[in-house]
Amino acid sequence: VICLLAGGMNLYDGIIHAFSTAGTGGFNNRNNSVAYYDSAYIDGVITVFMILFGINFNMYYFLLLKKVKVVFKNEEVRAYLGIILGATLLITTNILSIYEKPLKAFRYAIFQVASIITTTGFATTDYNLWPEFSKVILLGLMIIGACAGSTGGGMKVSRILILLKSIKQELKRLLHPKSVNIIKINGKKVREETLNGVYVYLIAYMA
Repeated sequence: VICLLAGGMNLYDGIIHAFSTAGTGGFNNRNNSVAYYDSAYIDGVITVFMILFGINFNMYYFLLLKKVKVVFKNEEVRAYLGIILGATLLITTNILSIYEKPLKAFRYAIFQVASIITTTGFATTDYNLWPEFSKVILLGLMIIGACAGSTGGGMKVSRILILLKSIKQELKRLLHPKSVNIIKINGKKVREETLNGVYVYLIAYMA
């Protein structure tokens, strides 16, 4: 709220946007959403906090315990931030012709990437006017979602990681039938019932 007030937003709007960002719900009292303010500063503040609330809350507990290495070594957090960075760079490059200035393109790209991957739903521009390439990336982000244990929606990055590692394991098994391949997340073996739960969730999600 304080950060938003510093950007010129009134207290009422600041409280609404703060709670909406924290809950990644996207509720807004303006028809144009965050675009109403047309402020790079406000966009930046909301972007940062959307990303932060898309991270597993256990990581903040580890930070309080001063276990910083645990946070930085966490596979899901690294994958989540990597996806955001990669998607932002690709979209920025793709929409550069629309916004002309690289910083402006980056501003709109990272805001929408953060909004979509965390399933918040805020908007600062009409991304329906963006090229198909960018829209496909946003659709993919919508499916992936944020980290497990966050307020974000989607399939969750941890499940995507498990699915990708499962595919890798099966390919290895096809090439080397006698090899022993164990799926690990953060150095720990993923149990069979967890794998089955992820597979069932994927089928239900796709259905």
